[in-house]
Amino acid sequence: MGNADDQELRMELARLRQEHRDLDAAVQALSLTGSADALQLQRLKKKKLSIKDRISALEDQLFPDIIA
Repeated sequence: MGNADDQELRMELARLRQEHRDLDAAVQALSLTGSADALQLQRLKKKKLSIKDRISALEDQLFPDIIA
């Protein structure tokens, strides 16, 4: 993997981590207000999980496990 590709993956990883944190904050805020729409919460949680899966995939590309 080239240095430019590595840098792009790192930038994408940082963006996804920020988006995941933002969604987490939104889910918490909606849950605390008590006026949360259950369907909206479910969609946010599903999107958050999808982002977490993408983060894991990028981390695996950037930091592969090396079995000694």
